[in-house]
Amino acid sequence: MESMLVTRFGHAAVLVETEDARVLFDPGVFSTDEVFALDGLDAIVVTHQHPDHLDRERSGALLDRNPDAVALADPETADQLGSPWRAHRDGDIVEFAATKLQAVGELHAEIAPQLPRVANVGVLLSGGSGPTLFHPGDSYATIPSGVDVLALPLSAPWAKVSETIAFAQQVAPATAFPIHDRTISDAAYDIYWNHVANFSGIADLRRLGQTESTQV
Repeated sequence: MESMLVTRFGHAAVLVETEDARVLFDPGVFSTDEVFALDGLDAIVVTHQHPDHLDRERSGALLDRNPDAVALADPETADQLGSPWRAHRDGDIVEFAATKLQAVGELHAEIAPQLPRVANVGVLLSGGSGPTLFHPGDSYATIPSGVDVLALPLSAPWAKVSETIAFAQQVAPATAFPIHDRTISDAAYDIYWNHVANFSGIADLRRLGQTESTQV
């Protein structure tokens, strides 16, 4: 089986490298500076418009460094940003040789009844005979099948620990690593992580730091 290299760049920003594609997810304001210096990207994917997933000020320079990259975003964000961003809707598929990006879901999780829910489109990334990775953005609503590697949102104003655990159990990947965790203090991080480790049922949990890589 082929493998993929997964590198975190802070919070929800993740670079996935398959045998034939380099795909970057969610370069936002909590991402490390290094993510905006990446080049050689085949795709830049934004799951939704919130600034922790999209740094509008610095994303332009990232696109300039990667003029051949396909820029994909949920329909609302793509409409706001304009060209070269393309709308990526639930069920849409974009392919790079053997690597496939499938859009999953439609709405951001509810933060509070008083706040309107924006569009949120997660992505299933698969590469040939390699594993399938799921980056859900900010939603636990959609449970795709066949997920080998889960980018698991660990803490958010739209989630509680029991929901995080239930989502991890339902997706049931072989491997998971944390995203959406820059808002957790160092003192509290172990609490969140240990609950997932103890109750998710995922055998291969990898506690990747903000700029750490792993081969899966």
